[in-house]
Amino acid sequence: MNLRRDVFQAIADPTRRAILLLVASQSLTAGAIASNFDTARPTVSKHLQILTECELLEQEQNGREIYYHINAKKMKEVADFIE
Repeated sequence: MNLRRDVFQAIADPTRRAILLLVASQSLTAGAIASNFDTARPTVSKHLQILTECELLEQEQNGREIYYHINAKKMKEVADFIE
């Protein structure tokens, strides 16, 4: 089942906003992102899934690792809408 996620519900969560700030400057793996939080890795993975479904984050596979990076185009769309 493919759920449609709302971008504004996604960014309403403080943890997801923190994740966006982390990956805004550099691509990181899920493990590197999770190491910045005091929550369980599966919880961070769920946040990453939601942000990816909203197209705020993009995934790029490099060998065995998956790196997450910000989708600047989508973030600009959100910023333009808010203005």
